Amino acid sequence: MTRPDGIPPHGGHLINRIATPAERREFLEQAGDLPRVQLDDRALSDLVMIAIGGFSPLTGFMGQTDYESILTDMRLANGLPWSIPITLSVPDSVAANLKEGDWVRLDNPQGQFVGVLELTQKYRYNKAREATNVYRTDDTKHPGVQVLYQQGSINLAGPVWLLQRESHPLFPAYQIDPVESRKQFQEKGWKTIVGFQTRNPIHRAHEYIQKCALEIVDGLFLHPLVGATKDDDIAADVRMRCYEILLEKYYPQNRVILAINPSAMRYAGPREAIFHALIRKNYGCTHFIVGRDHAGVGDYYGTYDAQYIFEEFQPGELGIVPMMFEHAFFCKRTQQMATTKTSPSTPEERVHLSGTKVREMLRRGELPPPEFSRPEVARELALAMNIITYEI
Repeated sequence: MTRPDGIPPHGGHLINRIATPAERREFLEQAGDLPRVQLDDRALSDLVMIAIGGFSPLTGFMGQTDYESILTDMRLANGLPWSIPITLSVPDSVAANLKEGDWVRLDNPQGQFVGVLELTQKYRYNKAREATNVYRTDDTKHPGVQVLYQQGSINLAGPVWLLQRESHPLFPAYQIDPVESRKQFQEKGWKTIVGFQTRNPIHRAHEYIQKCALEIVDGLFLHPLVGATKDDDIAADVRMRCYEILLEKYYPQNRVILAINPSAMRYAGPREAIFHALIRKNYGCTHFIVGRDHAGVGDYYGTYDAQYIFEEFQPGELGIVPMMFEHAFFCKRTQQMATTKTSPSTPEERVHLSGTKVREMLRRGELPPPEFSRPEVARELALAMNIITYEI
């Protein structure tokens, strides 16, 4: 049974760790006396996601008991499903100057005071073990493993406060936090909402599976990730322009909400698919699309491993319904998007689509064909990559 404001958040309560005006004044008064830790982009994203409730039920960076439980069982210590450790790692030299019980000032990468950590625990962890458990590899060429091996060896744990919620510098109009997304779903009368995760420019395969989902739910929550990604991913501002173009021309205006997901990408494949589903549950989604190689990179994961991992949880245990889709392609015989479930074509008659292929074509100076991408989106990508284009 759902609540008046929709599906319950993970753990039953939507967390808010944004400092009240009184708390903020108190923190600012103490700012000069507090020990400091400077956050990188991913840790800053994690702080924001904790504060706005996107990572509910987390109230701060994880202690060792939760951390170890997640590595082995994909659960918090209390048994609640959770698949990715959310930790604040620092070098030994930084940890040596902090003691449990301290209030720690958290600065952003530019050195500005953005949050506070009540340090309840600091602990050493095994990077190789985290890599193999979370990423299924300890290969440092994997972007998630690479970040893990570059970060500090001591985790700092404890509840956090975000000093204040700032408007996103690039996408303020699309900054819709979980409280607001839930409100908008309710105002629209949507009882079933499907969330869609992407870090790539939207292409025809995405459009196809989203519209398949829209046939059976009330609304689509298009939720591109705009936090830290790897260097060769298409920039967030370019991706957002592509979403805007596509939604304006090819989607029903009253059945889609576009909003940014401020979290960072881990590239953890199957485990990150669970993580992404739980985040969208906190935003109020009842369903979540899981496609081919969700959150994958390179050849580290099987094509549908991110779907199989949902079978490791009891039906209904995650509190959000995964919608599984096969790899979509353009079928030359039927002249439309399809999967092997609906197309009578042979492999030679299929134009397979992926964000990776689109990026590769653009870097070669080639414009993606209409079977890959809507012409308006292809042109936007080409302009962003400084490709000289013809009229389309």
